[in-house]
Amino acid sequence: MDEGGLRCADPVGFAGCYPRGGKVSDIHFDIASLHASYGAGLSVAEMIETVFLRIAEANDPGIFIHLAAKGELLAEAEALGAFDPENKPLWGVPFAAKDNIDVAGMPTTAGCAEYAYMPRRDATVVALLKAAGALVVGKTNLDQFATGLVGVRSPYPIPRNAIDAALVPGGSSSGSAVATARGIVSFALGTDTAGSGRIPAGLNNIVGLKPTVGVLSTAGVVPACRTLDCVSIFALTVDDAATVFDVVAQEDPDDVYSRAMPVGSQGQRPPVLTVGVPTGSDLKFFGDETMRAGFDAALDKLEQLGCRRVEIPFGDFYATADLLYEGAWVAERYAAIQHFMDTHEDAMHPVTRTIIGGARKLSAADAFKGLYALQALKTKIAPIIASLDLFCVPTAPTHYTVDAVLADPVVTNSRLGTYTNFVNLLDMCGIAVPTGMRGDGFPMSVTLLAPAGKDRLVVSLARDVHEASRLPLGATGWAAPTGRDRAASERGDIELVVVGAHLSGMALNGQLREIGAQFHRTARTAACYKLYALAGQSAPKPGMLRCAGGAGVPIEVEVWGLSAAAFGRFVAAVPPPLGIGTILLEDGSSPKGFLVEQAGLEGAIEISSYGGWRPYIASMNIAAG
Repeated sequence: MDEGGLRCADPVGFAGCYPRGGKVSDIHFDIASLHASYGAGLSVAEMIETVFLRIAEANDPGIFIHLAAKGELLAEAEALGAFDPENKPLWGVPFAAKDNIDVAGMPTTAGCAEYAYMPRRDATVVALLKAAGALVVGKTNLDQFATGLVGVRSPYPIPRNAIDAALVPGGSSSGSAVATARGIVSFALGTDTAGSGRIPAGLNNIVGLKPTVGVLSTAGVVPACRTLDCVSIFALTVDDAATVFDVVAQEDPDDVYSRAMPVGSQGQRPPVLTVGVPTGSDLKFFGDETMRAGFDAALDKLEQLGCRRVEIPFGDFYATADLLYEGAWVAERYAAIQHFMDTHEDAMHPVTRTIIGGARKLSAADAFKGLYALQALKTKIAPIIASLDLFCVPTAPTHYTVDAVLADPVVTNSRLGTYTNFVNLLDMCGIAVPTGMRGDGFPMSVTLLAPAGKDRLVVSLARDVHEASRLPLGATGWAAPTGRDRAASERGDIELVVVGAHLSGMALNGQLREIGAQFHRTARTAACYKLYALAGQSAPKPGMLRCAGGAGVPIEVEVWGLSAAAFGRFVAAVPPPLGIGTILLEDGSSPKGFLVEQAGLEGAIEISSYGGWRPYIASMNIAAG
């Protein structure tokens, strides 16, 4: 059917149109590049034309369940007014939403046509994105009712993996990941309960940010497990994911599971981080030695970036993961769609029906047994999580073809969730980030995990990991933007200079992190300080003494930011002979920081020649060895 030069793509009975023919534009859709193109004169109409050209060229009817009409998008673009990225940080940026997330005027199906309804209002996250200038291109395919990690449990055509069409696209947020990886949109929304925001990212060479549960509103999202669900973000770059996160990370009174939580500010990461990884004997790749080699290479990159690897027994994490499809959380999936399932069970995908239908055999006692088991595991695991800055695990243990998954839909799906199913149960945040391409051309990805509220920490390290990979973005062939300035803290913090045991990776750094301190930068002092190893300390500590100009040396330090309240509490607890004074830095700034009193130097050893506490400690370790 032709309508004024538009060919209607209507695979499932919804009206979406795109231009026929033509060649896909070379406009890059990562947000920085797209905004640069707007600044150079690109019109939003040209961007929209490019979106539909890319949809046509992809020739993949499985990506979208519903497309916006081009005329409606043009009208929304016209309403944006003049290019204004300062007040609308997502001005003119195209995005897609998984079809269990409401967009007013577009049907929500959750991957089941018989379930479809027409929402009157946008989901909270969609409304926030629109207010920031973003444009919804369409609703994407998914494993039905967000139950699955494979991307094939849908009555609609299976989206094709953007890297290799023989592979599963990953799920449940399959269409969102593929649309992003193909450069059809700049980013897409998914959801994540068991890994649905991470597995598809890892299998399509893109970034998948799974925020702390409750930090992004789920109002207007069809629930899978309401207590565990979160909206996730697929993007071509880590910075793009962080930009979207900034817009949508807001407490929502319409979501009873929304929670206000400080998630840190965007900036550089601490130069030393302790990263937990599964012990070698606990790693599971199900015979895929190429994936094992890829993970080992990723860990080597982390060490090159200054991370310290600590091997952790992972048996209890796997035991936690096993709970997700038992008892309480299967019952919760059933509760979410009970009325529909009891009246329209034949309309459901056979695998989805079997999994959720298993809840009918469970009792309330079974649910409570699951909750008790989880609490016992959380209590056991909590000290391990608290002892580390973050974790690094493979995003997926292996790759599966579509044929392999269709032949064995349950076991293959379960294996894909090896490193994802425990995350929301343990209230952790995470980000899947590409690290390289395997010898067979399949993508390699790791997921960085941290406790709730540490979203910024995983983002800051993921940025460096992604840049170090030097991979093209998704399946687009586009080079990643480089050389962009990193925003320092914007919270209005008081800066504190630390010189010794409070440095990142050192013995007392945890005291800073416990009170919400954020790493700002490394620095050197002006040449008017001397450094001493203090005597009589229960743990080794240095003291930095101000001396006459020119009589000292530059000392390596770190600058951290604390809220006014945290700064006050921290300073009050500083023991003598240390105190807090003004520190002159080589860059001309003069924040507060640690100094030592002259009287505290009795028996101390001057170590100024080392230029900092970290080199001195390293020399002591070498000497001891």
